[in-house]
Amino acid sequence: MRQAGRIVAEVLEIVRKGVLPGITTLQLDDIADNEVKKRGAVASFKGYRGFPASICTSINEEVVHGIPGNRVLKEGDIISLDFGARFDGFHSDAAVTVGVGKISQTARNLIDATRGSLAAGIAAARPGGRLGDVSSQIQTYAEGRGFSVVREYVGHGIGRDLHEDPQVPNFGVPGEGPLLIKGMTLALEPMLNAGTWRTSVADDKWTVWTADKKLSAHFEHTILIGEGGSEILTRL
Repeated sequence: MRQAGRIVAEVLEIVRKGVLPGITTLQLDDIADNEVKKRGAVASFKGYRGFPASICTSINEEVVHGIPGNRVLKEGDIISLDFGARFDGFHSDAAVTVGVGKISQTARNLIDATRGSLAAGIAAARPGGRLGDVSSQIQTYAEGRGFSVVREYVGHGIGRDLHEDPQVPNFGVPGEGPLLIKGMTLALEPMLNAGTWRTSVADDKWTVWTADKKLSAHFEHTILIGEGGSEILTRL
């Protein structure tokens, strides 16, 4: 999984650098598809339950599962890039939200808070703790900065399958939930909204929107529960 995680991190970084005004989301997907193939890996999402692309591209009010297409990015947009790869039978999964050129202060604050909530969750993921410790830290960090936490979509276990037990909510109560054990691998992925936490699904049956059409951001890492804490597998 470390190898798969490294591939995910490398591909996401290359795609991130391609986020510029004037590029289409389909062009970003082509970059991801080409780069993962160069590394001898397979894009985890492509064909998964019928998803048609290698990467999810979710713009502005889109929360997650955006399908790449002919939409052109413009100055001031924010875009969440969610990507997974399978290498030698194991998956890793990560996401990042980036601004397109100059973005609003609200968008910057949202991105910073989402990144920070992920870091807070990772710091709480220690052997002997409970999953609720992780979930509550994500929620506390996010809500303390004035943003809501999406509840219908959550993180997950990961390994030989892309989605495994347990589910990892981004909200919860400390001391509750499954015991965290050394060797567990989890994909933590807070999704924060500038308005309500409620969402709706577009006509394409994939793209998830904020119910009030306000901005959303998404960050994710695959982590390994180690002896003294967590190892991030999807970081360069």
